[in-house]
Amino acid sequence: MNEKENKRPFKGKSLLSFPDDYTVVDIETTGLSGSFCEIIEISAIRFRGNARVSDFSTLIRPRARIPLFITQLTGITNEAVKDAPDIAQAMRAFFDYLGDDLIMGYNVNFDIGFLYDNMMRVYGVPIGNDYIDVLRFARRALKHLDSRAQTTVAAHYGIETQGAHRALRDCEICQKIYMKLKEEPALAALKNGTGTF
Repeated sequence: MNEKENKRPFKGKSLLSFPDDYTVVDIETTGLSGSFCEIIEISAIRFRGNARVSDFSTLIRPRARIPLFITQLTGITNEAVKDAPDIAQAMRAFFDYLGDDLIMGYNVNFDIGFLYDNMMRVYGVPIGNDYIDVLRFARRALKHLDSRAQTTVAAHYGIETQGAHRALRDCEICQKIYMKLKEEPALAALKNGTGTF
């Protein structure tokens, strides 16, 4: 067991499959890593039969000010979050919304790490849902692209990226990429349940 697994022993499993029922999750944070980074937005979209059935989205009031480069990237300002719920309120609402659903996201290990750690810190409860990382599929199917960043892959498929780097919009983009990747010949074996990587 590696150090990350020791740190998050109840984290769910990364699955390589193409389900039709899932909840796409994305967060925005005040930085990319480290104990001083805080979540400032959580969004999720529930899909059943690949059809959107409900949304969840909340801004979060951090303890520290949002750095300028994050505001420039996301458009989320300190003014926008001043009356938002704190992390405890937001995590409870998100946890209740998510339930036992399979999580889907793009480079979703990043998001799950923050969510897991915050849920444990605030409530002592882990987020143990299994998950699918759409980035793993993109890396397998789109080796010819210079980058497999979500916006690059979206552009490759002709998916509109206006509003990217806001959590709800990133959930929408991720799910559209997922639907395109389901049709990629390089991933056909996974759809049949015979492939691994």
